[in-house]
Amino acid sequence: MRIAVVGGGPGGLFFAALIRQADPSVEVTVFERNRADDAFGFGVVFSDRTLAGIHAADPVLREALDAHGRHWDDIEVRLKGERIRCGGNGMAAIVRRTLLALLQERARGLGADLRFETEVGLDDLAGYDLVVAADGTSSRIRTALEARLEPTVETATAKFIWFGTDYMFDGLTFVHQRGPHGVFAVHGYPISAEVSTFIVETDEESWRAAGLDAFDVTQPPGASDLTSKAYLEELFAEQIEGHRLLVNNSRWGNFRTRRTRHWYATEPRPVVLLGDAAHTAHFSVGSGTKMAMEDAIALAAALTKQGDDLPAALAAYEAAARPSVEAIQGAARPSLGWWEHFGEYHDAFEPWQFAYHFLSRSITDARLARRAPDFVRDSHDRWQAHHGGAEPLDTPFDLGTGGLPSRVMLVEPDGTTAVGGTGDPLPLRASAPDTPGHWGARITAPDDESGLAAAYALLADLAGAGPLLVAVHGGTAHTRALLTERTRLHHGLPALLVDDAMDRDRAVTAVLSGRTDLVGGAAETVAAWEVAR
Repeated sequence: MRIAVVGGGPGGLFFAALIRQADPSVEVTVFERNRADDAFGFGVVFSDRTLAGIHAADPVLREALDAHGRHWDDIEVRLKGERIRCGGNGMAAIVRRTLLALLQERARGLGADLRFETEVGLDDLAGYDLVVAADGTSSRIRTALEARLEPTVETATAKFIWFGTDYMFDGLTFVHQRGPHGVFAVHGYPISAEVSTFIVETDEESWRAAGLDAFDVTQPPGASDLTSKAYLEELFAEQIEGHRLLVNNSRWGNFRTRRTRHWYATEPRPVVLLGDAAHTAHFSVGSGTKMAMEDAIALAAALTKQGDDLPAALAAYEAAARPSVEAIQGAARPSLGWWEHFGEYHDAFEPWQFAYHFLSRSITDARLARRAPDFVRDSHDRWQAHHGGAEPLDTPFDLGTGGLPSRVMLVEPDGTTAVGGTGDPLPLRASAPDTPGHWGARITAPDDESGLAAAYALLADLAGAGPLLVAVHGGTAHTRALLTERTRLHHGLPALLVDDAMDRDRAVTAVLSGRTDLVGGAAETVAAWEVAR
């Protein structure tokens, strides 16, 4: 079999090594348009929990991390002069250029043919039995087969830019800073003994107010935005103790989440997508390099097992790799959404609750406690210190017309009435009533984010009519949370999150994080929360 790999990044190189290791009779040629030592970006990071499969497939990454990488266990959140640490987050990082050099050496040593400064399209590869498109998020191969593969892309509203720095972070560190033009945040982590990665995110309004929108991003790769470098060095000077930012194709962009309905095609010739060519997930949750290397493992295994039947092998590859990717993308959406709104959270929350809100964006209280018991216990202690010693769901709440003994409300199955511990019913209405009296607004969250603008407009109308609270139900966990947060943070009204599929753990997380004031459900749901106490 003759295989052409288009793209000499970690995924393509790792696949070339794995398939040659499994079957030396396979002829593999890797085509990379850049030079061998070109590497845009700075470092790549892997969590301890996700490295086992990669290590088992081939020792090259483990040896690279042992010899050249940096490891840490804690996440640190810096905000308003406080530094909050959360343990149990083992991770390792390495310089991207170092990893590429070691993967090149490994693939070449196993007999792969590596051709750099060679750009190819699908028409150039007619003599190969299989084309592996590992050519990144802007894949030319995928574009050529767009009608068959059906790719989609979602563009985030947050802006980000990727630098390095000669300031050494201890581990993964999130720095949040309000400057004269808005709120900016850093993801920082060490990648060697001399350099840390330094990714900055902000919202478009702050970005434009700071005058950082002048750089021409249509320039060919290579040039960096030096105006932004100078601005951010000054803004974060105290946090990085006056150290420099380092550039490498450093320019602002909006993260694009890519999905592809079909990962392979058999016509006009067998082609399969790998890594960013098939899928992306926001870097706050999913390492693109890690996902590409896991794809490489699955593809090599499928071809080794069923290589004499390419359609079956490619189908087996997609079936094996897709569930993990979709799980990561599912977790990445609320994480990416968090970064689109972090300026609001920066201003609304105390540092401890901001950190808990951030770290629970895609994990529940109980799961987070298993990973970082001290951090979760401290978060509960801080809540109790502010609320008279009560745990989140047991904390009284004042609706303005009388106190509720807890944060839990019974909601009728038809969603028309909510009842607190006092037993007094509160009608929940989808529109403002014509007659005076106490009432609560009821709003249905949309099934996807395309419906949020209309939901926000309806929420504004209802909030202006003077309800005691706003009850949010339906939709998805993410759209419900965005509506309850908007109720609290934009309109200053109590939010009631209604969800009969929510267990006690998720209910505690929602209240403790500040995503909602109250949680509710049918009698059976509330009874189950009490049993799970």
